[in-house]
Amino acid sequence: MSLEHLKNAKKSIGAKQTAKTIEKGKAAMVFIAKDADERVIHPIRTQCAQKGVLLIEVATMAELGKACGIEVGAATAAVLK
Repeated sequence: MSLEHLKNAKKSIGAKQTAKTIEKGKAAMVFIAKDADERVIHPIRTQCAQKGVLLIEVATMAELGKACGIEVGAATAAVLK
């Protein structure tokens, strides 16, 4: 799935919501912005590795936020199963 499909997909947006989605086993894939603060995204990377969730990097938070259909940047987003 590419960023174009993200806007219409069922998703959770933001690090806290993404972490909850991964923990509950509901994440099909996770998008992470490369320019996000490492202390925010590192735990998400770790969770994805532990749970075997596909991780896709996006260039900027602004790009990810726009793809999610929100007006602000997003560090992470998870597409739900």
